[in-house]
Amino acid sequence: MKAIVVREHGGFDKLLCEQAEKPRIKPDEVLVAVKASGINHLDLWVRKGVPGHKFPLPMIPGTDVAGEIAEVGSLATGFKVGDRVAVMPGFADPLSEQALSGQDNIARDYGIFGETRNGGCAEFLDAPARNLMRMPANMSFTDAAACPLAFLTAWTMLKKSDVKAGDLVLMHAAGSGVTSAGIQLAKLIGANVIATAGSDDKLEKARKLGADYIINYRGDWVEDVKKLTQRAGVDVIFDHVGPDTFDGDMKVIKWGGRYVTCGSTSGGEVKLNMRALFFKRISLIGSTMGPKADQIEVWKLLCSGKVKPVVDRVFAMRDIRAAHEYVESRKAFGKVVLDATQW
Repeated sequence: MKAIVVREHGGFDKLLCEQAEKPRIKPDEVLVAVKASGINHLDLWVRKGVPGHKFPLPMIPGTDVAGEIAEVGSLATGFKVGDRVAVMPGFADPLSEQALSGQDNIARDYGIFGETRNGGCAEFLDAPARNLMRMPANMSFTDAAACPLAFLTAWTMLKKSDVKAGDLVLMHAAGSGVTSAGIQLAKLIGANVIATAGSDDKLEKARKLGADYIINYRGDWVEDVKKLTQRAGVDVIFDHVGPDTFDGDMKVIKWGGRYVTCGSTSGGEVKLNMRALFFKRISLIGSTMGPKADQIEVWKLLCSGKVKPVVDRVFAMRDIRAAHEYVESRKAFGKVVLDATQW
């Protein structure tokens, strides 16, 4: 089969289009003929590398996958050849203590397609049947591939930070896949949302998704938030930027507020004033991915149309280097998706 392979870390030229062995499925797995694969920041890290972390290269990237079932294992009940499915991106031993208690995402062996085993930037993907989600007839492969990781991450972040109706939530990087999902989900809960972005175009799109207030972070966004809240601050901060926003976040968070993060795209270290942390009774919450129960819950919201995929651009799989470059340019609002039928 054709596949994109990362053999060593580096620039866009490390995304190699090669012939790879077609996966052989286990009895509890299915073979998915990939139709679309969404790009996440995780795909960029797999290509570029992360200091102090070792990826099991060579790796076929691609965390978000949608396609049709091409083959069904003998123990993969409930599915048949031709079914249209999206793939849950995370997996763990189903018999682990954490998985059995509904917290598979904190299992020691938890992995993600495209990071710890081959992903969806290929003609075929082998996946456990328990990782499949049926697609409604009116959902395109492109839309389906834009959803799993971003919506799971955002939904789990909101749940872990106990966002409630009436809460004021500050959400950074409105154009990202996670935040564009988070805005919609927070509004569904009944929260009020302040969205930040670096351009008027992105801010207007955030408003259309439901953001109540919009702020350009290229100005004095800390002062803008203080004025907006009459210096009372916000209940929850939803962040995956890290050092570039953290100092300001600690200035605008309400006493007893919750700060939840799923990433740190601007670096790995921040300066934390411990006195401010305990004096203001701030909760710092780390979140990565989420349990399958959250994935199923948010997928139902997508299938019912209560929230919607946000797709910025679709690239042919053969143009994956250009797609990565576009994502890194930070021009996108929402998700960039690869069409796996175009090699």
